[in-house]
Amino acid sequence: MKSAICDMLGVEFPLVAFSHCRDVVAAVSRAGGFGVLGATGHSPDSVRQELRWIEDHADGKPFGIDVLIPENMATAGESGVTHESLRHRVSDRHRDFARDLLGKAGVTLPETHRGEPDTRPQPFDPEQALRVLDAAFEFPIRLIANALGVPPPAMIEMGKRHGVPVAALVGAREHAIRQVNAGVDILVVQGTEAGGHCGEVSTLVLVPEVIQAIRKIRDVPVLAAGGVMNGGQMAACMAMGAAGVWTGSVWLATTESETTEIFREKMIEASSRDAVRSKSRTGKPARQLRSAWTEAWERDPNSPGPLPMPLQTLVSESALHAVDRAAAAGNPKAREMVTYFVGQGVGLIDSVRSAGQVVQSFKEEFVEAVERLDGLLAD
Repeated sequence: MKSAICDMLGVEFPLVAFSHCRDVVAAVSRAGGFGVLGATGHSPDSVRQELRWIEDHADGKPFGIDVLIPENMATAGESGVTHESLRHRVSDRHRDFARDLLGKAGVTLPETHRGEPDTRPQPFDPEQALRVLDAAFEFPIRLIANALGVPPPAMIEMGKRHGVPVAALVGAREHAIRQVNAGVDILVVQGTEAGGHCGEVSTLVLVPEVIQAIRKIRDVPVLAAGGVMNGGQMAACMAMGAAGVWTGSVWLATTESETTEIFREKMIEASSRDAVRSKSRTGKPARQLRSAWTEAWERDPNSPGPLPMPLQTLVSESALHAVDRAAAAGNPKAREMVTYFVGQGVGLIDSVRSAGQVVQSFKEEFVEAVERLDGLLAD
C-alpha cells in the first residue's frame, strides 16, 4: 500500500496493533501488520526478555514499543519515588473501601506489606520508562510511542539518535498541536471510543479536526485510533486522511492475548455501552469493561472516590489480580467484578480468533470497503 506509515515502519499494511502480550505483537507483525509491545510496568531486564522473544518469533518483520510517561500526576517533579514511599499517601479509607468491596464478594485482598520494603519504582515512573526505552534500543525496534502527554525531550532525542520514529497519543486538537511543535514524528489520534486512557471527542470528529489543525504546522502522518475493530472502519479512517490505524481492544479477544478466559467471555457478552470511562483503575479517566468494581467506585455513596495517578494503582492492581484469581476458581461474585481496559468496539466482538486471523480479516474487509467506494464512482 502507498502510505506514509508503511514507508516509515517498513510494513505492507498500515495496521498497528498495541498489546501487552508479546505473542500478539509477533503474530501481527508476521501477518503483515505492525505489532507494538505495551511496556508499562516493565523493567529494563524484563523488556529485554520480551523483545528478545519477539525478535526470535517475528520472522524478521518490524515491531515497536510503547511506554507511558504522564505529564501530569500526583508525583510530578519528584525523583526516586517507590511503591513503598507511596503507600503512606494512600488513606485507610481507600484501602478499607477496596477491602470491604472484595470481602462482600468473598475475595481476600492479599497483604500489601510483607518482609522487605517494596523498592520498585512507582507505577508509571518516568525515569523507569526512559531506562526501559534505553534497553529497547538494543533490539531492532522501528517505533517508540508515548501516551498521556508530550514525550520528554530525552525520549524524542533517543528516537532521533537511533533513527526511530517517535509516536505520541493525543485525544484533543490542542494536544496534537503541542506534540507536533515538540517534534514527534507520528500522531496517534485517539477518540473517546478507545480502551484505556482516552478523552471525550469521538474518532470520527477528532481525526479530521487534528489533520486540519496540524497541516498548518508541518506534515505529520496520523494513525486513527478508537473503536477500530475491522477493515471497513480502517478504510473509513483512511478516507478521512489517516495514514493507517492504531488498534488495541480487538487483540484482547485473540487466543494469544494476555486477558483471562473469563474476561474474553465477558467481552463477547458485552455491548458497546458496557465500556465505561472510569478513574477506578489508574486515577485518570480510562475506558474499561463495566463491572461491580467500576460501579462501586463511581456510584456507591460510600465510595471515597478514586485517588489521583499513580496512587489509585496501589489500591486497584492487587485487588483486581485477586478478583481474577477468585473468578478463575469459580467465585461468581468475583466474576461480576472482573474488568480490564477495553473500548466501545467491544460490542463488535462475537468470537475469539487468532491474531493472524484478525489481521487477515482486516485486509479482506479493507479491500471490500475500498471496492464499495470505488463502485460509487463507477459510470
